[in-house]
Amino acid sequence: MKRIKRHIAIYIALLIVVVGIMIWLRPKSDYRPRTFEEIEADGVLRIVTDYTPLSYYLQGDSLSGFDYELARMIGQRSGLALEITPEVNLSKSIEGLKTGKYDIIARQLPVTSEIKEDLAFTVPIQLNKQVLVQLKESKGFKKLIRNQLDLAGETLYIVSDAPTRLRINNLAREIGDTIYIKEEETYGAEQLIMMVATGEIGFAVCDKAIAEQMSKDYPQLDCNTDISFTQFQSWALRKNDSTLLDSLNRWILDIQKEDKYKKLYDSYF
Repeated sequence: MKRIKRHIAIYIALLIVVVGIMIWLRPKSDYRPRTFEEIEADGVLRIVTDYTPLSYYLQGDSLSGFDYELARMIGQRSGLALEITPEVNLSKSIEGLKTGKYDIIARQLPVTSEIKEDLAFTVPIQLNKQVLVQLKESKGFKKLIRNQLDLAGETLYIVSDAPTRLRINNLAREIGDTIYIKEEETYGAEQLIMMVATGEIGFAVCDKAIAEQMSKDYPQLDCNTDISFTQFQSWALRKNDSTLLDSLNRWILDIQKEDKYKKLYDSYF
């Protein structure tokens, strides 16, 4: 009996050692938040953006998107090479920003008091608002929702972790009724809009700019019912990146004075 107990103790001790070695050998992230001086020394600016026709989009062999093009202008002005990563999930983008995997989130984020607690924002890049995406009236479909009071009891699909959720919750309180929210963890706004267009889901909520871009390819869609007020939208950085923020703001403000930027902005918005 004593020998069995001794063997068990040895096995447990060996197991602890093996587990400890596995944890110690586990690959660790090479990323950490960098200062602006370190970014300049590396010569590379790490950017994460959304994968939508508005931000960053691969069509054939060509990359396009407003945020992608603006990032390229910033790269030319700053002399920094760009490392651009598309990421649909906003939470993963924010996590990557905080761990130093990315230096900038280059996607249109509404500047709200809630999100400003966690992130720093650039100067405004555009004005935008959230809209309801639904099918236009046709035989067999109910009438369009125009009054926000008629959203009571409806289910609205949004991209997972999008700031849109806060606005819909506030709207539910304003109308004094329940609005159900379905958060899509796999797809982005573009896919949700396509699902509305094919009748797979009834309603989606997304940026007006994205909805208008998509409605060019899907004329059966309506995106004229506002869910939020018009808001400033900007890119995001870590709260303590004041030097990078100041430099980025200066680059953006200089670029916004150029005719090239005005043409870019008009082509998307």
